[in-house]
Amino acid sequence: MPIRRSLTLAGVRYLQGERGRFLRSFLAAPRRVGAVLPTSRRAVRATLDMAAVAEARCVVELGAGTGPYTREILARLGPHGRLLSFEIDPALARALARDLPDRRLTVVAESAVNLEAHLDGRRPDVIVSALPFTSLPRAVRAEILAVVRRALAEDGAMLVLQYSPFMQRDLERAFGSVARRVVALNVPPAVLFACRSVRTAA
Repeated sequence: MPIRRSLTLAGVRYLQGERGRFLRSFLAAPRRVGAVLPTSRRAVRATLDMAAVAEARCVVELGAGTGPYTREILARLGPHGRLLSFEIDPALARALARDLPDRRLTVVAESAVNLEAHLDGRRPDVIVSALPFTSLPRAVRAEILAVVRRALAEDGAMLVLQYSPFMQRDLERAFGSVARRVVALNVPPAVLFACRSVRTAA
């Protein structure tokens, strides 16, 4: 097979796969997506290690994208746990629901501000967010944090991945207690936050 044709086929396969879907979503709305590549497995695992996902009855994911967090949450979640994954991009949401036919998973193609309308009285034990908060309008960012703070179980945790440390002050105002880690080997380097209310912080 000629080299040029081989490279072309490789490019097609790339654009049809997970990274291709993510890249197309980024090119369509870079401020909404916030990164060119999906989060690395190392950063995903480091984030989820900051809370007891395996013991959670209800987990909410904000900004599911192509599902790097979704897959790892499902791998850790107990058989009776529920995962509610929000992804505002309809194409990414459809692909995620198609690729992960798990009875514990519900994919919602809506904004995270609508979280409470889909909880059916449940209060999430863990909320995982890969939303690009620093790229969102300030009012939207504040509304999402307020919704999360109301919805989260009293002893719950919100886990946040960002690509800069600048969200820490906003998170501290919303939750009171924020622990931070950095995963330097992610592209770009990822800043991880575990947020808990002051009343329940360890």
